[in-house]
Amino acid sequence: MYTDGTEEVLAAKLDLLTNELLFMQRSFSDLARQVMMQQTFVEERIRSDGGSGLKQIRNLQNGDRIYQTADHASGSVAGIHEHSSNTRTIGMGELNAVINGVEFRTRHNDYRLAMPASNNTYNAQVDIPFPEVPPPVLSKATVEEQIAEMKLWFKAFKNQNYTERDYRKYFKPVLCYLEGAWTTNTDKLEEPFFSDRHFIDASSWFDLQEKIRFTSYTGGKDVEENFAYLPTTIMNVANGTAVYAQWNYKILCHPLQSDLPLSAIAFVDDLSKRMRNKLTPAQIQETRMARYQILSEVPTNPTNIQPRAYDWGVLDDLMYQIPGKDNYGAQLLDDGSGDTLYHYNTKVNALLELNTAHYNRAYRMKGKDASGNSVNHRGYSDLNLFAAQTTSEKIAPMSMEICKIVRKKTECTRKSARYTWAIPLELIYMTPLLSWNPYNIRHVASFKEDEIRSVEFSADGKKRTGGFTPETAFNGTHEKSFYRTPSELFGNSMTVDPGKADTVLGSVGVLDLEGNVRKVVASGTRIIIPEIEGVGKVRTRYPIMPFHSDGEQTRKELEALKEMVLRMGTHGSLFYETPLTVDNLDDYAKKEQPVHRILVAPTTKNPPGLHGHYISVMQSEIDLMRTGKTIVFDTTTDQGHAHTLRVKMDSRGKYIMTSCDGKKICWDEHPTEMIFKFKIALDDCL
Repeated sequence: MYTDGTEEVLAAKLDLLTNELLFMQRSFSDLARQVMMQQTFVEERIRSDGGSGLKQIRNLQNGDRIYQTADHASGSVAGIHEHSSNTRTIGMGELNAVINGVEFRTRHNDYRLAMPASNNTYNAQVDIPFPEVPPPVLSKATVEEQIAEMKLWFKAFKNQNYTERDYRKYFKPVLCYLEGAWTTNTDKLEEPFFSDRHFIDASSWFDLQEKIRFTSYTGGKDVEENFAYLPTTIMNVANGTAVYAQWNYKILCHPLQSDLPLSAIAFVDDLSKRMRNKLTPAQIQETRMARYQILSEVPTNPTNIQPRAYDWGVLDDLMYQIPGKDNYGAQLLDDGSGDTLYHYNTKVNALLELNTAHYNRAYRMKGKDASGNSVNHRGYSDLNLFAAQTTSEKIAPMSMEICKIVRKKTECTRKSARYTWAIPLELIYMTPLLSWNPYNIRHVASFKEDEIRSVEFSADGKKRTGGFTPETAFNGTHEKSFYRTPSELFGNSMTVDPGKADTVLGSVGVLDLEGNVRKVVASGTRIIIPEIEGVGKVRTRYPIMPFHSDGEQTRKELEALKEMVLRMGTHGSLFYETPLTVDNLDDYAKKEQPVHRILVAPTTKNPPGLHGHYISVMQSEIDLMRTGKTIVFDTTTDQGHAHTLRVKMDSRGKYIMTSCDGKKICWDEHPTEMIFKFKIALDDCL
């Protein structure tokens, strides 16, 4: 005990310190709450600026016109490319996307043909079973006969004729989607999903954020494209403490429960890509730049499709098959703000409760809201937002207090929910080529170097290159070297519209179990399957991702204007004045219209394998070459490379390559005489 008043002084100081501590706690709590509300403001602003969807891909070049630079596409929409030499890898580059107001940027994706598991383990997934080979193909005695029969099955699929050959059992559609969520794992970095080619290259979330800040500050990038911008947020402030959540995403696929006719898929005309490359609608659909959409209903007359507004369509049915984080078999109900949610396609007198464990964007209410509506859409104005409820504690919850007056007394309860969100990415039609093995080539189901070594190296340690001798041919296949389709199936085994990120070779040699060298091509998933005699090219990947800009008012006006301009005959009555047509243009404009594609003749040198390139040539450039001028062109990409050529026209009117990459001939020995392919005219594009 102090007798000189010290005790009173210490007590006063303790009270002062206690008050200061309480003040600091309140200040921190207020500051954290303000930061949380500021984050909400940013998300709400993004939501009002547009919808959930793809926003941008990485830009790699400039242009005299802004449409010559990257937006949602550059050489391909969403950076899609081919790893058809892998069993299950679907090539897709980096994406800048928005889901429910959260803007983020992915790593290089290269996702896997996998689907959610049938248990509720968080992020559990399993491989999607490949379709079987049609028995009539397997019943043929020789490989040549199997090839002939397989061509007929591809013809049936392309023509959508299942009367003689019911392709629907063997050409299976899967819907792949981009899923995003706020997760509770803010400590240890969590890989979004497995890729056999890419991963997030960081030791922690903080390390990743630091790398993103550095590369954004310097304008640089990770060469391997293994960085991702995934934001962190304050989800709640509890007892003065900020509760954080970490954004993460995942790409998975879902095998559709039944066939989806190709007539339900419509081409979306993105003019910037057509204008940049001077392509007609038909021509761009033979490239990777083409984008598609699923129509509101399967048309009864595919030649006369009329756009319409709708609340629930085919895409809603398909997305409703896909579960959220509780995976297949989950059944959850949500009463919203106290009112039960019902499935849209139910009659008012027989309401079916909505299973919110599956993705949905529209629901029905038993009564009507203040505006007289009984149907509501997820999000305030988001056209593309699909939501699914989950019970997983790995997903950060959100809660609110709901108060109702009961018997003149206010009763309040606290409602909490955990949700994830998704958008569709692409439709992929798996084909029998994934399972077909007519030469009975052995397969090593592994990625491990020691297990696949016997495929890529001979017994004496020499590297096998896929050549056509027993010493150089691959000794079987493995998960990242999946070549077993007879090259004779295709009239031309070159990759259609190849890109720099592709890893697939052309025709290669692979040993069968008897040691015979078989000439085969990649059997994995392709964007467009090469030319098949009597069939043509066959597209198997249909990008259907929505755009963030779909929700912008200017984009809606632009889409309406585009529809009017491109279909003047249909919408002529909407114009104030009779519009000018191509026939009204002066002779100078017409003279500059034609654009030609010239083929750099294919080479068979291995490596890199059979391939060719194209150059696009304006009519004015051809006119200059006729006067003896030499013009410089950059080719398209194939087998992971492109060339810079100097081209002139000789006395016979032939196009001759005078140099390639600064040398007399290309390093991969393309013939110097080039091949004129076709002409594109502006009036073909209108």
